Amino acid sequence: MLPQLSLPVSAFKRVVRRLLQALCVLTIVVSLTACNGSQPPRALLNEALALQIQLTQSAIASSLDLTPMPIAPSVSRVRVEDQESFALGDEQGLRISGRFDWQLPGDRVQVDSPFELFLQRGSRGQSWRLARPKGGSDDRQAWLTYPLGLDKA
Repeated sequence: MLPQLSLPVSAFKRVVRRLLQALCVLTIVVSLTACNGSQPPRALLNEALALQIQLTQSAIASSLDLTPMPIAPSVSRVRVEDQESFALGDEQGLRISGRFDWQLPGDRVQVDSPFELFLQRGSRGQSWRLARPKGGSDDRQAWLTYPLGLDKA
């Protein structure tokens, strides 16, 4: 014969249900915190992409001995496809890739392009910097970083 349970079955079911609910809530909270804590806001991604386009245009103009265009591109429809952490020097960085639309002011052509951004979070977690590979020694990549979000402050 089975021993008598100290809790009725209905009370046991309630305890198990409460535990499962608490576990679900905890999982959701941890997931949302992880997402919000690691990905920059969409406006910052737009700014980083526009800055990356400007820096690339300036580098090309400089190598061709041309005057760089001081025109900032318009960035829209950013679609993030992949995001991962990586070592950026002695700090942690974030590599984000995907696709976006951009267009130069006065140009009727809108371009759909793939992108890859390297971002560095500020030491207090309140700011972001665009990181671009500079070169470096065989075993260590050097980076140039550019502050983002300064015009919003």
